[in-house]
Amino acid sequence: MNQDWWKEAVVYQVYWRSFKDSNGDGMGDLQGVIEKLDYIASLGVDVIWLNPCYTSPDIDNGYDIADYYTIMEKAGTMSDLEQLIGAAHDRGLKLILDLVVNHTSDQHAWFKDARSSKSSEKADWYIWQDGVKGTPPNNWRSYFAPSPWTWDETREQYYFHSFASEQPDLNWENRDVRQAIYTMMRWWTDKGIDGFRMDVINLIKKRATFDDVENPLDLSYLGNQPGVHDFLQEMHQEVLAGTDLFTVGEIPFVGPEDGLLYVGEDRNELRTLFHFEVADDMETMDLPRFKQIQKQWYEALYPHGVASQFLNNHDHTRQVTRFGSERYRIESAKLLGLMLHTLPGIPYIYQGEEIGMTGIRFSDPDAYQDVAFRNQYAERIAAGESPGTVLSSMQMRARDNSRTPMQWNANKAAGFTESNYPWMTVNPNYLDINVEAAEQDQNSVLVFYRTLIALRKTHPVMVYGVYRDLAIQDPYLYVYERELDGVTWRIILNLHDEAVTTTLSLPKEQLVLSNYETGDTVQLARYEARLYQY
Repeated sequence: MNQDWWKEAVVYQVYWRSFKDSNGDGMGDLQGVIEKLDYIASLGVDVIWLNPCYTSPDIDNGYDIADYYTIMEKAGTMSDLEQLIGAAHDRGLKLILDLVVNHTSDQHAWFKDARSSKSSEKADWYIWQDGVKGTPPNNWRSYFAPSPWTWDETREQYYFHSFASEQPDLNWENRDVRQAIYTMMRWWTDKGIDGFRMDVINLIKKRATFDDVENPLDLSYLGNQPGVHDFLQEMHQEVLAGTDLFTVGEIPFVGPEDGLLYVGEDRNELRTLFHFEVADDMETMDLPRFKQIQKQWYEALYPHGVASQFLNNHDHTRQVTRFGSERYRIESAKLLGLMLHTLPGIPYIYQGEEIGMTGIRFSDPDAYQDVAFRNQYAERIAAGESPGTVLSSMQMRARDNSRTPMQWNANKAAGFTESNYPWMTVNPNYLDINVEAAEQDQNSVLVFYRTLIALRKTHPVMVYGVYRDLAIQDPYLYVYERELDGVTWRIILNLHDEAVTTTLSLPKEQLVLSNYETGDTVQLARYEARLYQY
């Protein structure tokens, strides 16, 4: 495998509206991110991924962009972003922005032009279909609504949206659309950003026909369609070729073989990708299934491509709550961190993960701000389900689980804001779980994460080592090795809330890292994680 800086990187995701409020309005902002850059740098990470801060009506927390060239007032100004880029670079940090080009806001000038008339200049910059009002063109669904089709009174046509009705999909078949996007991307790289996280990038190519599908609830027909790689290779040629930019694609609906088509080093498309065989498809930790997923992706990609390792982000419940244990929060947070940083691929840290933040369950459905939650909740209530049943079934996977403000200290609003009204409720456990407390505890999750990242910097085996699962049939333990140039690391994880006895050799003198202060030579405690070097 070729050696590249981005394969060795650790990425830290900043959901800026929940990171740090600098002006007391209750909303995080870009100046707040700048205030906390020294903290981010202290983790040892290499790249900051910043969620969208472009001008937006904010229907979907910035993923409905009305202007790619300006900054939304909630976040700050273009000057703030330019200052952030420079300040990050001064600390040796790279900054990547979210690239949201499957769709725009319905308030974007392009869409306003497109909906004004069938003969307008940008009439076919979006996807339109004839139909009878009240009868959508097909039986498809969108992510956020019962139908991906919304009737437009002016054009007397339906327009297509993979997400909310306020997020119309662009027509990538139109060359002018593609060129406008490439021009925008070059404009941002000229400003000094270091790459892009590409939102649902494999949805940009649509099915050849809009015929009904057999199972509308299986949304895989929305993405990964033939021809998508032509678009991505063109994007590479127009924007990325000859640069050192970092690109990671959000790629739903793909398995390992298709994944290699996006990230193969001879393909000239993307550096790496997020797949969702765990984060979307696995409700809680299913260890045998998780092992198989890791094995299959490694065997398909290595040594020609690299995937990403993550268990939570702004769209997915915090990993301790979902895949670990809130009861054994510290132990399971450290275990999940050790696992993700030693498995093959690029590790991502979602803000607060490094202190073991947990998800939240609102008892009032009106407390949820997420458009996906609100739409699905309303649809199910309208279908006759009881409010209590619907709420309890949706709480674990609600996206707001991971969007509560960053917990900096035990002061008012966790040190996130001086306002009495933070944009989202702060998790009440901030009194115990916060950065300030973690900094003062040598056994904290934060200290453990810094150790993990430092190990990655000094031990290439974590990045380039071959991967072997040594106990793929074991229902309790995850045991695997990474090996490079005669150095072998063995990782042993007990992903359960009960102790497990093992026949493995566990010599204390070869122990590099553990989430317990002392370890038994034959038994692993609940959520115990160990890293050995042979």
